[in-house]
Amino acid sequence: MARTLLVVDTLSDWNPYYPSDQVITFESYLATGQGQAEERVRLINLCSSYSYLSDGYYCSLLAEARSHHVIPSVKALNDLGKNALYRLQLDDLSLPLARAFKHQNKDSEFTLLSYFGTTPDPACQELARLLFDRFPFPVLEATLHFREQWEVTDLKAISHRDLDDAGQTLFAEALDKFSKKVWRKGRPRKAARYDLAILVNPEEKLPPSNRAALKKFIKIGTGLGIDVELIDRHDFGRLPEFDGLFIRETTGIDHYTYRFAKKAEAEGMVVIDDPTSMLRCTNKVYLADLFRTHRVPAPKTWILHRGNAGHLDQLEVESGFPVVIKIPDGSFSRGIVKVNDRQELDSKVGELFKQSALLLAQEFLYTDFDWRIGVFNNKALYACRYYMVKNHWQIYRHSANQTASGDFQTMATFEVPKAVLEAALKATQQIGDGFYGVDVKEKNGKGYVIEVNDNPSIDSGIEDQYLGDELYRLIMAEFLRRMENRSKGL
Repeated sequence: MARTLLVVDTLSDWNPYYPSDQVITFESYLATGQGQAEERVRLINLCSSYSYLSDGYYCSLLAEARSHHVIPSVKALNDLGKNALYRLQLDDLSLPLARAFKHQNKDSEFTLLSYFGTTPDPACQELARLLFDRFPFPVLEATLHFREQWEVTDLKAISHRDLDDAGQTLFAEALDKFSKKVWRKGRPRKAARYDLAILVNPEEKLPPSNRAALKKFIKIGTGLGIDVELIDRHDFGRLPEFDGLFIRETTGIDHYTYRFAKKAEAEGMVVIDDPTSMLRCTNKVYLADLFRTHRVPAPKTWILHRGNAGHLDQLEVESGFPVVIKIPDGSFSRGIVKVNDRQELDSKVGELFKQSALLLAQEFLYTDFDWRIGVFNNKALYACRYYMVKNHWQIYRHSANQTASGDFQTMATFEVPKAVLEAALKATQQIGDGFYGVDVKEKNGKGYVIEVNDNPSIDSGIEDQYLGDELYRLIMAEFLRRMENRSKGL
């Protein structure tokens, strides 16, 4: 388990706050050297000055040289120290600024204080978080004026020593939330060896894991010596506190989940879903070409290009009807339609081409159910049959008010037909060693891979119906193995 340290100029700087033996002076940090090679350290630099070649500057510089995760980073110090550099990162804030200050007097100057990306004014919370994502400083002061629109005219780091009583309280509360391990009290317990963050979206209607499953991940992880914590999109700046990241919300390349994955990978963390798997799995055009190149058994597939009517003529001749049309990055059966004649084909692709320059057409293979094979590290963990919704050709049916799903049946992987299992494993071998859900149709004794999901469902009562808690243990044990290998430099 990583240590969290707070570095101050002198211990008296910490007098207004709750005592902690994790608060040390810069002089002490300077004298400690790197410490034990296997130890992970997360450091919050609270020196009073971050100016070039000051104690605060050297604190962050030495932390990075010692492979300690530090806030603020040297890059952040250099960016904030030069007006031209930090302004480059403020150009796209016009909309958040307009939302935050729509009721503000345009003739007055406004000063915003952000404490670890939080602020007491709810209207400015989005802006404070965005600023912290780009400039991760403990306390940040932004000065704003209205010209043709609201603009950040000055941005600087503030020392916690210069805060008044109210500011000190806000700072302490924000620090408590940002890195609660500094303040943790209570009865002694066995220290966890590693920290794992699970990224979730409490508002998501169809999350990859329900609440009961998340609780099991936490319980099983704790038993293996992993401290598991649920985080959300607002915890981007906290990623360096963890050894691993497990994304348990629906992913997308133009979505913050991808930024989380990229950040975690850059920090040297174990991350599932890793960015490469996300890139490869979220686009069905990529998968179609990958399957064709590596001869993964799949339904016949055609790529349609917007504006090329010849593609539709070719599709009609070679495929006939019905045929399935897909948006490349659809999920949960969204962006997927079945067309039964040329008129319907022209109409539906016209609508879908408004969303993507390329579409996928796939021969229609009707089956009563789709196989879902869960694969982690190129090993099959679980198998489910997802049955079609009654009187429908998909396992999900979306309407304006609700989403219906078909029945399911979970079984041991050794009960899966050999052709289905082999097709699933061959598909994932071309993508990586991450955690995947492979959708396979079985017809006439053959397995046809429909797609590979980088973010497969693990719901309590469904995918765990056969293995029970053992499914969660297998997943957490693989995280543990990877985090141990990472700490050893393997």
